[in-house]
Amino acid sequence: MTIARIIEGRGPVQTCQIDTVVSEAAGILAQRRIGALPIMDGDTLVGIFSERDVLYRLHDSGPDMLQKPVAEVMTSPPVTVEPATPVLSALALMTRRRIRHLPVVQDGRMVGFVSIGDLVKYRIDKVESEAAAMRDYIQMA
Repeated sequence: MTIARIIEGRGPVQTCQIDTVVSEAAGILAQRRIGALPIMDGDTLVGIFSERDVLYRLHDSGPDMLQKPVAEVMTSPPVTVEPATPVLSALALMTRRRIRHLPVVQDGRMVGFVSIGDLVKYRIDKVESEAAAMRDYIQMA
C-alpha cells in the first residue's frame, strides 16, 4: 500500500502562507483540531507549522512570538514523501525523524498531507483484516 491510496479522495489541504502571523495560524490549528499546517510561499511548500513549534517558541521567546510570521517559527525545510512511497517506509521515516506530519509532494507540488494517525490507522485496519481472515480460515478447517 502506498501513500497515494491513503490520500485518495481527500479534499484540498488546509495551508497557510509564509507571512501569516503565528496567532492566526495557531487559531486555524485550534479551530480545525489539527496538529500541523503546511506553509506555502505562493504555490511552493517551504515548511511545516505545528503545535510543537508554538510551544517551543513560547518557551524560548514568550508571548511576543505570537505576532511574528510563521516563517520565523516553522520547521524548515519540510520532510516530504511522494505518493508512491510505501506506507511502512513513511512510518519508518516519521519514527526516525520524530515527526507526526508529512506533506506528499509530486513533481515539486504538494498533493496531500498525512499524519502518523492516518498511517497507524491503516496498519491497524490491515492487522485486524488479516486476523479476521485467519479466524475464518481456522473455523473452516
